Amino acid sequence: MSLKETIETEYKNSLKNKDKSKISTYRLILSSIKDLDILNRSGPNKKETDEDDIKKLLRKMVKQRTESIEIYKQNDRKDLLEIEQKEYEILTSFLPKQLSEDDTKKICSEVILKLGAGSIKDMGKVMGELKKQKGDEIDFAKAGLIIKELLNK
Repeated sequence: MSLKETIETEYKNSLKNKDKSKISTYRLILSSIKDLDILNRSGPNKKETDEDDIKKLLRKMVKQRTESIEIYKQNDRKDLLEIEQKEYEILTSFLPKQLSEDDTKKICSEVILKLGAGSIKDMGKVMGELKKQKGDEIDFAKAGLIIKELLNK
């Protein structure tokens, strides 16, 4: 079953169970996927929306939720924080599990050694190799900071 079909199935289940918070989140996801379909069909580089496109979209939505969660924590908005956290949990359930910071640091170190990267100028090469190896499993915002730290030593 494709990722889109899985999301649609979960949406139907939430409708049956009358779970309002899940229904709204699944609607949001499905409408974003439809927007992406339209964009892919009408753009200059016409193509079908694939699993990678949907994962990229979900990652973007997760990043938005993460930023909102931080803002709501700072402003002590527990009502909005709870909603965002539920959406975050649903969104992340469709993505591969992210590596821990320690695992990310270990992999970054290995790639730097493998490529012989010695300065910050090599950061692009290192990031490219990480995307090839562990594209779905690494949070590249964290990886970027780790790589900068390791290359500046």
